[in-house]
Amino acid sequence: MSIAPVEQPFALLTPAQLAERFGMTKEALAQMRYRGNGPRFIKLGGRQVRYSEADVQAWLDQQTRDRT
Repeated sequence: MSIAPVEQPFALLTPAQLAERFGMTKEALAQMRYRGNGPRFIKLGGRQVRYSEADVQAWLDQQTRDRT
């Protein structure tokens, strides 16, 4: 009998990880959080910010445009 690996239901990204993925700075992400025009984020312990993969994907889907 083998044990199946436990899959993590979602991944949490740090601002540094997300900034690298998007090709922007952590400061740019901080400005997006402040302005409310970036992906939804999670605050852990008051100061630690994380982004769920699902929220990032949902935000990216909303950014898709057909025209300029």
